[in-house]
Amino acid sequence: MFERFTDRARRVVVLAQEEARMLNHNYIGTEHILLGLIHEGEGVAAKALESLGISLEGVRAQVEEIIGQGQQAPSGHIPFTPRAKKVLELSLREALQLGHNYIGTEHILLGLIREGEGVAAQVLVKLGADLNRVRQQVIQLLSGYQGKEAVVQGGPAEGTPSTSLVLDQFGRNLTQAAREGKLDPVIGRENEIERVMQVLSRRTKNNPVLIGEPGVGKTAVVEGLAQAIYKNDVPETLKDKQLYSLDLGALVAGSRYRGDFEERLKKVLKEIKTRGDIILFIDEIHTLVGAGAAEGAIDAASILKPMLARGELQTIGATTLDEYRKHVEKDAALERRFQPIQVKEPSVAHT
Repeated sequence: MFERFTDRARRVVVLAQEEARMLNHNYIGTEHILLGLIHEGEGVAAKALESLGISLEGVRAQVEEIIGQGQQAPSGHIPFTPRAKKVLELSLREALQLGHNYIGTEHILLGLIREGEGVAAQVLVKLGADLNRVRQQVIQLLSGYQGKEAVVQGGPAEGTPSTSLVLDQFGRNLTQAAREGKLDPVIGRENEIERVMQVLSRRTKNNPVLIGEPGVGKTAVVEGLAQAIYKNDVPETLKDKQLYSLDLGALVAGSRYRGDFEERLKKVLKEIKTRGDIILFIDEIHTLVGAGAAEGAIDAASILKPMLARGELQTIGATTLDEYRKHVEKDAALERRFQPIQVKEPSVAHT
């Protein structure tokens, strides 16, 4: 079952284990899973709970009040309680009912609510959260309605748009990561970052593709751009943009039936078009040509090309010279949309 978990959902399980250790509990119960969901902080579940005024400190205090601290820190593997195992099984059921091939933080939270009898459910009720209301909030966030409501209710917190739910499942907000100090400093890539900014600021052919040998630091250039956007050290056209790194592997994973992959990609692109402030970074962009395609099916590049042509999507790609020649240059329509930028390995002085 864990192979269906998204990176965020897996992180929740790791954080639940950490929370159990902090409380000196030698088991992982529903309460630790709830703490893990809030501690993770970026998934749909965390956003839903946060919007209902449920904080990590509040839940921790309630858990300590109901169960108390253990006597000594556990060593080695910490097992799940039968109830916690049931929650994870229910999260799979919730995902399947919603037609999702992955298990995200939202499905784990829905599993907690459906189970309804563990310490986690007691804590939520004690904190004044109606379980049905929590469920509705998650479904609402998944439907994307929350974005419209947020505008009426004073808007989302700065730099944390509440409508990027599909993107949050299949990508990572690099601008947000820069804001939180999660990106390493980028040294000696000023020229490449400047060139990327120039290309992004154009009216046409404004999709840079970074070409360089494996390991020269193509992704570092993009992280440098994310940090520049956060610091407002960018041209007017790039101010307040959100730079997302798309995980193609997560998009393809679990798409067992023809059309699953295309459907997911279209949802991501629809969200980007609706938002209008997103720049998409696709590493190994050559994999787009043929990604998800079976015989007679369309591939990802065919879905992207019309949006790139109309200027509805801005993309930064990264690939090696060999792969670019082999895949992207062969597709003349795709090649026309991109502006290659050579990234050479850093000098000895910079390393």
